[in-house]
Amino acid sequence: AQQGRIREKVYGKQKIYFADQEQLPAASDAELRGLDGEIAGRSAQLQELQQSCRQMEAELKDLNSSMTTPEISREIEALRKDCASYTEKLERIKSATNHVTPEEKEKVCREQQLYRREWRRRKRMATELLDAILEGYPKSKKQFFEEVGIETDEDHGVVLPAT
Repeated sequence: AQQGRIREKVYGKQKIYFADQEQLPAASDAELRGLDGEIAGRSAQLQELQQSCRQMEAELKDLNSSMTTPEISREIEALRKDCASYTEKLERIKSATNHVTPEEKEKVCREQQLYRREWRRRKRMATELLDAILEGYPKSKKQFFEEVGIETDEDHGVVLPAT
């Protein structure tokens, strides 16, 4: 810096050194345009190479995620075994003589719907009754249920079946 080859700037306790650009030869407009053209050409070349790289990476990812020939052979064999077992199961079901008739099925569905409706009705009545009792009860709902010995569906993980 003392010899004048580099410059120094002081910012508080820090000193920054940088090249003295006045010692460098000035570039002509033609050289600057030539450098700008070269930069544009290199930028275009960079874009092409990046695009090519992305395409190759995508292709590599596809190839790495696809199955090899031995893996496919094992998969085909496993699927054939599954197919054979399902075919055998289907034949056993078809040959069974204890099929459920549509009338029996309809009767069971109606009964299930009746029981589900009754379950909902009784649960609603019990909930309303307990809520009425709890209005004047000084303790919490949980304490009341423990004292009386009430077990709810939720305590046992029972869920009312859907329609």
